[in-house]
Amino acid sequence: MSPTAVGLLGIFFLFFLMIFRTPVAFAMLLAGFFGMWVLQGLRTAGALMLTESYSAVASETLIVVPMFVLLGNIASAAGFSRGLYDAAFAWVGHFRGGLASASVLGCAAFSAVSGSSVATAVTIGKVALPEMKRLGYADGLATGAVAAGGTLGFLIPPSTGFVLYAILTEQSIGRLFMAGILPGLLLMVLFMLTVWLVALRKPDQAPAGPNVPIRQRFATLKQAGPLMAVMVLTIGGIYIGAFTPVEASGIGAALVILLALAGRKLNRAGFAAAVMDTLKTTAMLYMIVIGANVLNPFFAVTQIPALLGEGLQGLGLGPYGTLFAIIIAYVIMGMFMDGLSMLVISVPIVFPVITALGFDPIWFGVVAVIVVEMGMITPPVGLNVFVVRGVAGDVSLKTVFRGVMPFLFAMIVGLLLIILFPQIALIIPNTMFG
Repeated sequence: MSPTAVGLLGIFFLFFLMIFRTPVAFAMLLAGFFGMWVLQGLRTAGALMLTESYSAVASETLIVVPMFVLLGNIASAAGFSRGLYDAAFAWVGHFRGGLASASVLGCAAFSAVSGSSVATAVTIGKVALPEMKRLGYADGLATGAVAAGGTLGFLIPPSTGFVLYAILTEQSIGRLFMAGILPGLLLMVLFMLTVWLVALRKPDQAPAGPNVPIRQRFATLKQAGPLMAVMVLTIGGIYIGAFTPVEASGIGAALVILLALAGRKLNRAGFAAAVMDTLKTTAMLYMIVIGANVLNPFFAVTQIPALLGEGLQGLGLGPYGTLFAIIIAYVIMGMFMDGLSMLVISVPIVFPVITALGFDPIWFGVVAVIVVEMGMITPPVGLNVFVVRGVAGDVSLKTVFRGVMPFLFAMIVGLLLIILFPQIALIIPNTMFG
């Protein structure tokens, strides 16, 4: 049997395992191991498993994952996320649709410390959804704003999506973090514009909140100030070159812990729960990295990425036609797979094609992460939709999916703008790194 045929069987085996709910990390591990066993023998497959399992997690760059996850978990447990939402609500809540816009702003701010889409949606959803329900917001708009806003956690640095992409493609985590800032802000603005348009079209779905006195508005900024200072210090420190992303993650986590302890906002049980959640998330991500590092050499031996690149180029679609075909494939995958699974399975296959076409790898990282974000709110899987549905309680899944549709259209507009104007993603990293 030819290596290509074995590779195709390996892909089929991989998806077969995932269909039967095998965790994606172990599905990749098994497909890569048995594929190499068939092609190059048990000795080579065993050596690959041993060396890649160690080298995948021995890199110090992976430290950013547990540190930033811990930062977000401590911030959530200490109630700092409530301060972010209250500040956003005080400044924009009195506009029609203001609470939904405040939810988007809160998601964007919390994304800058959590790095996780699900954590962002859950944390802000627990605070924002009861408030919007109390003021009479339509369930679809309320849950749609939180589900869509939560996806910013996968794009605004520190993003676990960028960390995985950097490891899979050997790109700079710092450059990717910086590349995500303007696209993240662009999507935030587009989401808020979407809320405004929905409120304009159906005013009864998005009533205005109470007008907060100006003194109280500044008081809420003071409450949110400590966590906002940590955001500026960590991301700003990376930008000016004061410290690396790894150092920034450690400094940020330490500062949030100190702030929580100094303000007596964190008890022993809350701290233990935050650490345990961090360990669970880190173990999952590390296993995904190990699985990807075992699967990728198998793909390389089968020559499937090279053959795919030749096939796409042979279609004569041109660079942007090929990019469009890849994006469509991502959208289809997003209907059935979670974001991390999409990245680790697809990037090793499509990345050589992208670089051969002359596209900037940092720019494509932003494009890929945004398309993965779209998958988080696209039926039938839509991980963020299910998460927000769980937080909302009495809202049907159909209502949440209907509510996210305008925001999905806003994401498409944002993606098109970044494709048409690549400098939206590249101007900060190119200015910073030269």
